[in-house]
Amino acid sequence: MRKLPWALLVLAALLAGCGKPVPPGKAAYVGEWHSAAMAMLITQDGSVAYRRVEGGVSKSISGPLQRFDGDDVVVGVGPIKTTFVVSLPPHRDRGVWKMTVDGVELTREK
Repeated sequence: MRKLPWALLVLAALLAGCGKPVPPGKAAYVGEWHSAAMAMLITQDGSVAYRRVEGGVSKSISGPLQRFDGDDVVVGVGPIKTTFVVSLPPHRDRGVWKMTVDGVELTREK
């Protein structure tokens, strides 16, 4: 019975090491992005955390960055993955960093 927590810790450590660092050409994606209904954190080491509230339902995903598919962000482990569709990549608009993910305009904290 004590083996289960250790197994989960080992699995978590292995999964954390699966993320790929954000490549230099995509460095603008790194940061804490948010809107009233969505938040997304992308770290330089390749960790991604996402939370969205829509129609009273909360969805959240945390996992390693697998890759960028064009502007889109692919997160997950092995065949279990989620693609966040980036219709407008990170850009400055009147001094504020913005990005549109899954149809929602996000701004970056900094």
